[in-house]
Amino acid sequence: MNRVLKSWAVPKEPPTTKKVKRLAIQVEDHPLSYAKFEGEILEGNYGAGKVEIWDSGTYELIKKEPKEIEVKLNGKKMKGTYVLIKTHYGSKPEKSWLLMRVG
Repeated sequence: MNRVLKSWAVPKEPPTTKKVKRLAIQVEDHPLSYAKFEGEILEGNYGAGKVEIWDSGTYELIKKEPKEIEVKLNGKKMKGTYVLIKTHYGSKPEKSWLLMRVG
């Protein structure tokens, strides 16, 4: 989106069925070159720890508003329509969203 990878950390894996909501913490945007990066980021560096590509594919943007983003995902694992809704949960309320499958 806008020539960067928009990124969210989803601690309990993204939902695969409707009615399941998952906390999604927005993290910093990444350059497009990160789309294929897997490996270990060393302690002391931003994002330290194991980096793995959980899924890949394409998306279609349906709606983008400050507190709601809706996309249709065409990934290997995630297929369908998903929505991110801005919330104020967790230890970083300014970065917290709820991720839900809606279609």
